[in-house]
Amino acid sequence: METHRLHQVAQRAEDFDRAMVFYRDALGLPFIASFDPPGLAFFDLGNTRLLIERGAPSALLYLEVDDIVATYDALGSAGVEMTDPPHMIYREGEAAFFGDPGSEEWMAFFKDSEGNLVGLVERRAGDQRSATSDQQEPD
Repeated sequence: METHRLHQVAQRAEDFDRAMVFYRDALGLPFIASFDPPGLAFFDLGNTRLLIERGAPSALLYLEVDDIVATYDALGSAGVEMTDPPHMIYREGEAAFFGDPGSEEWMAFFKDSEGNLVGLVERRAGDQRSATSDQQEPD
């Protein structure tokens, strides 16, 4: 068997209309189509399709962003429930499994309109880290 890429991820929606508005308006994801009934909405996540589905199990999505602090602040200002502020998960060593040596992976978490936990991820070059600490808290 040869697998090429992740094609689609499904996320639970208790309130289908509310979830569609959240992913389209609050997160700004490009909307593809919806079919109701049965309660399916599709969004474009680059090379992966996001399916918002009435009755689907909850999934933990990790969304890559360019500026995790600005995104975290913007979502919080828009009334999104933020659960964990931006923090460094790890810094690449010499082996560099996921990026260049010294680069960092930062994450933050929030809850979507349906109570599903969603992660934000930013990859930073090693020279972008804070000179005073390994972690940066949003304003």
